[in-house]
Amino acid sequence: MADRKPLISGNWKMNLNHFEATATLDKLRYLLSKDDYEVVDVSVHPPFTDIRTVQTFLESEKVPIAVGAQNCHWEANGAYTGEIAPGMLFKLNVSYVIVGHSERRELFGEDDIVVAQKVKAVFENGMTPILCCGGTLEEREGEATRGKVTGQIHAGIEALTPEQVASMVLAYEPIWAIGTGRTASAEDAQQVCSWIRAKVKDMKGADAAKAVRIQYGGSVKAGNAAELLSQPDIDGALVGGAALDPEEFARIVQFRLS
Repeated sequence: MADRKPLISGNWKMNLNHFEATATLDKLRYLLSKDDYEVVDVSVHPPFTDIRTVQTFLESEKVPIAVGAQNCHWEANGAYTGEIAPGMLFKLNVSYVIVGHSERRELFGEDDIVVAQKVKAVFENGMTPILCCGGTLEEREGEATRGKVTGQIHAGIEALTPEQVASMVLAYEPIWAIGTGRTASAEDAQQVCSWIRAKVKDMKGADAAKAVRIQYGGSVKAGNAAELLSQPDIDGALVGGAALDPEEFARIVQFRLS
């Protein structure tokens, strides 16, 4: 992990209304300590309808958890019914925006061009993108994972400066492991994350490759977090289902104690 501070991000997906969000965070704040936040960065990514509530709670209670979003549009405004502009998120003190999650790609048809536009827009609005990449089970079995993942990374960072890439977060999430209970072995996850870092080095230089944080996502739980995060190229976790349970999520944040 070099000297990169791990980032543990909880992606709540389409779960928890704003009352449930407050209750979840109220439990989480008692489970995590100042010592935890000194060594691990933490973000939570609630549904859009919860963001204001989450922001208000975290700021009023002085909880050092960053507010994140799960998606955004790339335009500043316009006739895009149902969409959320990145500038709107920035005004709510959102720090991180997940871009190109596999569910956005697979279920909603977002291609590499759309994802790249969103990455650029997130940066332009003063936030940090968490750019996701990952392959299907068929691609894994066909040994096409490297090409798929590095292709997604190429498209997502091509128009960025080395400094921007150094400051962003990349997330490897094998589609076959999301919500299935199946997890890539630590060795498999490390191999793909090392490919991602090598791709960044090839495109944007050694300094960017050394600085960029790479998360692993895909059925991350307290029981496997320590092994995954002990790998040299894995700098955090993008947590789905386990992030809805404050006790489980806290144990993931505290992986170093396992």
